[in-house]
Amino acid sequence: MKENRKRQVRRGFTMVELMAVLIILGLLATVVVRNFVGQVDKGRVTTTKANLRLLHTTVNQFHMDTGRWPTPDEGLAVLILQPADVTNWPPGGYLETTDMPKDGWGNDFIYEAMPESGKPFVIKSYGADGQEGGEGYNADLYSTDAS
Repeated sequence: MKENRKRQVRRGFTMVELMAVLIILGLLATVVVRNFVGQVDKGRVTTTKANLRLLHTTVNQFHMDTGRWPTPDEGLAVLILQPADVTNWPPGGYLETTDMPKDGWGNDFIYEAMPESGKPFVIKSYGADGQEGGEGYNADLYSTDAS
């Protein structure tokens, strides 16, 4: 019988070994998720800033072509829909798409004529929360600051 006991091969894992592996996997998953979520938010901010620069440049081009800025009522729609009083509007509009770009969180950009900054216009995104103000990823982004 002693020989049979020595020949027995241990199979499987103990509960302690399984728990240790699960804890390690959980910690690794937490680190990966935290880093991934941070990168997604950074990507959304980068996309929003790029769209703000594009729209700002395009509104300036509209002004150079027409001699006027978009009115608050027209907003950014003048970039894709020709106003009745504009004759030298480029075929197809000022954007390569017929859809207005959205910010990185899927919200519409806000066009504001004659803001408090004294500039002719500003285009805004209210950030991740979609509400004015905020900090971090909820902070407002402006076309005049996008760099």
